[in-house]
Amino acid sequence: MKKMLLILALSVFGFANAQKGTILVGGNIGYTSEKTEREITSAKNNVFQFSPKIGYQFHDNWTAGIEFSVVSSKSNLGEGEGKATTFKTGAFVRYTMPLNETFSVFADLGAGFQNQKIKNYENGSLVSDNKADGFYTGITPALFINMKKGFGLNFSIGGLGYETLNYDISGSDVDYSKFFVNFGQTFNIGISKNF
Repeated sequence: MKKMLLILALSVFGFANAQKGTILVGGNIGYTSEKTEREITSAKNNVFQFSPKIGYQFHDNWTAGIEFSVVSSKSNLGEGEGKATTFKTGAFVRYTMPLNETFSVFADLGAGFQNQKIKNYENGSLVSDNKADGFYTGITPALFINMKKGFGLNFSIGGLGYETLNYDISGSDVDYSKFFVNFGQTFNIGISKNF
């Protein structure tokens, strides 16, 4: 992981200050790992996320656009295992505040639709196969490092959000909703370029 981050950082040559009327193209790669230990059992959850986005900078500090996300997760609980794939598509608004010529902070507010597929296994055998649709919204603060030639690096360590999913399980609807704050539990790195 450290080698990949170093190669990514060395391959990015820089950033020209973003200006009104430019197009922002970027994306993040994220990883979350959570482990819970209890007296009789333990649980582990690993999540990998890829989130590209494109937007139009309509003001020196404001950008609006569309976002897409693919999330793959794997959970282990005792002898059971769960695998989930989530697709999200929606819109975002970004407010950026420059601190100096090298660093800026920004916050992305995103909202949209999501679709999820979950497969659960017990001792290697498929136990359930479920699908769900719902909505998501979230805000993610991040640090932006300006480099040269139109490129920049984005770093974030979490955010807060709300999501809903409606499962159709055996002919009955099961509703799920979650409010989350995951500061310090995730790490995202991304690159972006203004054209």
